Amino acid sequence: MESCAVAGPKPTRFKFGYKEDNSLCRKIKKAMLRQFRRLYRKKGVQRFYIGGAIGVNLWAGELLLKLKDEPGYEDLELVVVLPFPNHDAKWDARSRKRLEYLIRHSTEHLTVGTGDCRESYISQNRYLVDHTQYLVTVSEECEEQETNSFQATAYAQKRGLEIIYISPDTAEIKVVSRPTP
Repeated sequence: MESCAVAGPKPTRFKFGYKEDNSLCRKIKKAMLRQFRRLYRKKGVQRFYIGGAIGVNLWAGELLLKLKDEPGYEDLELVVVLPFPNHDAKWDARSRKRLEYLIRHSTEHLTVGTGDCRESYISQNRYLVDHTQYLVTVSEECEEQETNSFQATAYAQKRGLEIIYISPDTAEIKVVSRPTP
């Protein structure tokens, strides 16, 4: 079964911050949903992995659960991969409830690390990428930052995954295909 991971920055990276009703945020979510549909229909991707962070990960999980409710997408699977237990302890109540909902309705959820440290996030990224053939990331192709989502993207490049970039500033899409063996 083909599978896809999702990566992206925290809301503070976006011009709109936490304002999900902003037109650019809505545009990014629509672009994400289009790519999820395309991957499902044209590439046979049924299983999607998210990291459970505020922002792109939560959006992806919510979009994928809505998609699963549509006719023809019933066999779509959502896997939530958390970096360590209680990683959401300092989140606001609304964001924690959103993650709890995703976990409750996911096909599977797991925790890969033991504590709040760099190694737990590295393990999370490796798990996401090692179990997938595709990556949808809300980032620029050349954006180099020391963020968790950038590290996941760099590892996906190294592993040869097909990467779908969605610009965080315009919602434009760029697909970088994996090399053929």
